[in-house]
Amino acid sequence: MTTATANVKEKPLKVKKRRQSPLRWFLATGWRHIVGMAIVLYAIFPILYIVSTSLYPNNSIEGNNTLFAAISFENYVNLFKDAARPFATWYFNTVYIGLVTSIGSVFISALAAYAFSRLRFRGRRGGLLSLILIQMFPSLLGLVAIYGMLIEIGKIFPAFGLDSQLGLIMIYMGGSLGGGTYLMYGFFNTVPKELDEAAKLDGATHTQIFYGIILRLVAPVLAVQMLLSYIGITSDYVLASVVLSKPEALTLAVGLQQFISDPFSRDWSMFTAGAVLSAIPVVALFMYLQRYIVSGLLGGAVKG
Repeated sequence: MTTATANVKEKPLKVKKRRQSPLRWFLATGWRHIVGMAIVLYAIFPILYIVSTSLYPNNSIEGNNTLFAAISFENYVNLFKDAARPFATWYFNTVYIGLVTSIGSVFISALAAYAFSRLRFRGRRGGLLSLILIQMFPSLLGLVAIYGMLIEIGKIFPAFGLDSQLGLIMIYMGGSLGGGTYLMYGFFNTVPKELDEAAKLDGATHTQIFYGIILRLVAPVLAVQMLLSYIGITSDYVLASVVLSKPEALTLAVGLQQFISDPFSRDWSMFTAGAVLSAIPVVALFMYLQRYIVSGLLGGAVKG
């Protein structure tokens, strides 16, 4: 009897899970789903409305209270047919100015941040303090000074004067230098200086350390700074409208305003169609840099 009992395998006891009541589930986790859905609907509704208006055949949004009541690509086709308002040229100008400025400002800011973080020189603290103080003043205060400066520069170098895209690029790069440098300076300080010392023992110069080590480790902040710079530049209206005046030199932010500037003939359908197309480079750049940020975080981690 004892042997038979010993041979019997003990079966594990099954613990029955208590079914959670709907009220308890809602108080624990259910409310999070509802809040998340509300946030998504709140964020996606303006996008759906803009897309719906861009597909509306009539040149008005009055009475168009139903999403996708009528679907037509007429507005998108007409954007590229209007010779008086060269949308394709504006589109190219915006992408060109945005990419050149964002890449240039990120590169210059990285050089300045490396100098403030790794080098010791006279005026270092004063320079950092000046960068912070400059960012406290709004850019609108310098519009008159910028306008007069471009007029005087244009007398000597017309390519960098008023109504020139290179002049606008220089202004954008100068405006983003302070904030970008200070942001990268804080990130550069998180990189251990022991890496620099080890590289110097192997005979590496500051240039080799900067390009071979530092830039690879700070790739996430470079990508974030480039994305923020591109979004801010392509959506700017005030500076671009002051500097640029020729129709073939305008950016999308300034050019699209012509569709709704006349109070008696506002073409909202064309305006929203251009707005939808203008968002494509921003979304594409975000998707590309998102993958780059993830790879930079995984591949650039310092293990010790």
